[in-house]
Amino acid sequence: MSENIIIVWFRKDLRIRDNPALSEAAKEAKVFPIYINDDEFSNDRPMGSASKVWLYNSLKSLNISLENNLNYFKGNATDILMDLIEKKNITGVFWNRCYEPLSIERDTNIKKKLLDNKIKVKTFNGSLVREPWEILKDDDSPYKVFTPFYKKAYLNLEDIKIGEYDNSQISFDSNNICSDINSLKLLSDLEWERKLTSSWEIGEKAALKKVNNFLCNGIKDYKEGRNFPSKNNVSFLSPHLHFGEISPKRIWISTKKLEQNKNTQHFLSEICWREFSYYLLYHFPNLPVENLQAKFNNFPWVNDNYLLNKWKKGETGYPIVDAGMKELYATGYMHNRVRMIVASFLVKNMLVHWHKGENYFWDCLLDADIANNSAGWQWVAGSGADAAPYFRIFNPITQGKKFDEDGSYTKKYLPELKNMPNEYLFSPWEAPEDILKKAKINLGKDYPYPIVDIKTSREKALAAYEKIK
Repeated sequence: MSENIIIVWFRKDLRIRDNPALSEAAKEAKVFPIYINDDEFSNDRPMGSASKVWLYNSLKSLNISLENNLNYFKGNATDILMDLIEKKNITGVFWNRCYEPLSIERDTNIKKKLLDNKIKVKTFNGSLVREPWEILKDDDSPYKVFTPFYKKAYLNLEDIKIGEYDNSQISFDSNNICSDINSLKLLSDLEWERKLTSSWEIGEKAALKKVNNFLCNGIKDYKEGRNFPSKNNVSFLSPHLHFGEISPKRIWISTKKLEQNKNTQHFLSEICWREFSYYLLYHFPNLPVENLQAKFNNFPWVNDNYLLNKWKKGETGYPIVDAGMKELYATGYMHNRVRMIVASFLVKNMLVHWHKGENYFWDCLLDADIANNSAGWQWVAGSGADAAPYFRIFNPITQGKKFDEDGSYTKKYLPELKNMPNEYLFSPWEAPEDILKKAKINLGKDYPYPIVDIKTSREKALAAYEKIK
């Protein structure tokens, strides 16, 4: 009689430690691990180019951890699962939950179909500290403001547990059906793809190493240092978290073991901002496409592709903005403070719809995440939950001077300005002719003039906002 086999369906949980679906399946039967590139239901939209590069490398790393037993499939997840059940002695399908609206709809339908076919289904929380449906206000409505959400559900949260991985518990069904990662068609042979990950280590081991290094070093001045893009006070964990190479529960527990102070508490609150984004997406599934504040549906956005393309290329004439956009394209990452600066510049100084910026980030960010991206852009635009007031407009000149005082970040990504004195670095058009000459800068040729005037564009933004108040 053939042995029972349970499919473990990997999605955004590309790790073996603290993976409840994997550990529970291993207790019951042989494990048949799979990954499905289901374009139709992937994040409610096709995966961005940068994300595909990270996914490719993360899956390769996971396969090694699974002793080369990971099976790759491309196509409709329902059809692939039912086909496997026909071909193999599958008794169950286990997975860790996703929270995007179409993923929830797909998974609900798959679960019903499997149960109708007498196949055991178990699903788990492998991506969040707490489930979004567990946290409601006293009137059973969802929170829209972060601070009360955080205080009620996370501030005094202690009883968090994770399971440890024991590879001796896992017995694999090694009769692979589809084990060629290239069948997923994630890569195109672009030089950009090779450069993109050159400065990153990818996979679960890299994620564990990174969190340990951050908790030993970077967290010591996190609350203040995280605002300065040239300092080593950010965790760089966002892509690892997005792809589930490490769980937020593990990060939470590891941080709680440290002496609690303003830095550890602030880091935990940032983990909770990620939770809040998923919470909003779950309770307000139109978050990626609709303004949470309906009055912004009437905002007079400007449809100017010339300005938009200048922003994408890092050619706005405002160095801190341009440095951020250059960093994004070169590395697939952007420092969080700079993300806020470039986003504010797009939606407020240029009056371009936040959808345009969110879409570009989606394609270029290694950590592109539909919940975090949508909530973050709506926060900056002023249209979301607990959003920054619309009249809070980041001035790229003062932001550059304050958070990149010595110019090391800006000059790293704009080497053409390496000789510019810091006094004029963030407003080179104000530099006297002799200073520009000495710095070897011919404005309009070596570095662009500003595409909008800061003062005038701010006034236009506030006037536009007045129309929808």
